Amino acid sequence: MGLRARLFLSHIIVMIVGLLTLLTIGKISSPRFFVVYLKQIEVGGVSVKQVRAQLIQSFEDAWSQGAFWSVAIGASAAGALSYLVSKRIVQPLIQMEEITKKFASGQLEERVPATEIPEVDQLASSFNRMADSLADVEQRRRELVSDLTHELRTPLTVLKGYLEGLADTTIEPSTDIYYRLSREVTRMQRLVNDLQELSKMEAGYLPIDAHPFDLYPLLSSVVQKFSDQLLAENSPQMFLDYPFDTPLVLADPERVEQILVNLIGNAIRYTPAGSITVQVRQEYAMLWIAVIDTGQGIANEELPHVFERFWRADRSRDRHSGGTGIGLAICRRLVELQGGVIEVASHLGEGSTFRFSLPIVWEKGLGIKGLGTGGRMRDEG
Repeated sequence: MGLRARLFLSHIIVMIVGLLTLLTIGKISSPRFFVVYLKQIEVGGVSVKQVRAQLIQSFEDAWSQGAFWSVAIGASAAGALSYLVSKRIVQPLIQMEEITKKFASGQLEERVPATEIPEVDQLASSFNRMADSLADVEQRRRELVSDLTHELRTPLTVLKGYLEGLADTTIEPSTDIYYRLSREVTRMQRLVNDLQELSKMEAGYLPIDAHPFDLYPLLSSVVQKFSDQLLAENSPQMFLDYPFDTPLVLADPERVEQILVNLIGNAIRYTPAGSITVQVRQEYAMLWIAVIDTGQGIANEELPHVFERFWRADRSRDRHSGGTGIGLAICRRLVELQGGVIEVASHLGEGSTFRFSLPIVWEKGLGIKGLGTGGRMRDEG
């Protein structure tokens, strides 16, 4: 028995119980009350003894006829109303069932229309939000498969071309050829590893060893490591801007370093000249670490997509430079797992600022932070 039938049956049962109660009480009490009223009339000087039985019988007949028509009309009206109400309540649920079947077949565009019943309308709204989420997940899955296929096609094509050339001797074996093959394999390996790590993060399987620590040694080490790599004359200069009274943070040092390496690596990739500054600032209960570059910047319409998988500001250039397009997505998830948020601000031709927050342990630091000779900015380039 369906929900509509059960609702309708419950209304009918309630109606029948009410009618039976009304009829039973009326059948028992009405004649007795009528006799009492007759006695009151006799007290007034009018004698009805001779016709009392006939009056009582007539009253019972009239009452029975009135009760019959009342029950017939009332039951019909109540039954029809119960059917309409049951249908009105169940209709959105039936629509949800039909839409769920369409979802199972891959049709994710259908939505449940609004209804005048507040509770059912709230359920429909929740159902539509769930449908939107499912559609978004499916869209992202398709984009991921498409992007992953696109990313793997290029190195596989290169590998196939070189291997076929080596096989038919149209390409002479050389150290450079083997180096190119190795580089393409390394790029595919890095892509697979990044995807695996991102999947672990999103599934909640990546452990985060958060504990209080001082950021300064980690930041200075990372900045120095990148500075040692920027030896060309026109390379960007690295700076570290770290206040003296910076408090400790509650985070995983290894994951924080991974975030910084990704952000600084991106900044270097898109800043052929100029400067890159790692800046630390405290805002309320969070410590913000920003990577500020003077590079080519990002267009406003692309900013909402910066932290999506396989997003690139310059697709052709970034592909040849070795990026997988997953680094920023990994950064966002790592920051979120440590209780922070990550943001980006950028202007074309002026540079970009990526910054993320970490929870603070203490209000005051331990007074360790001298940078150079009393200054807050040090040139690490």
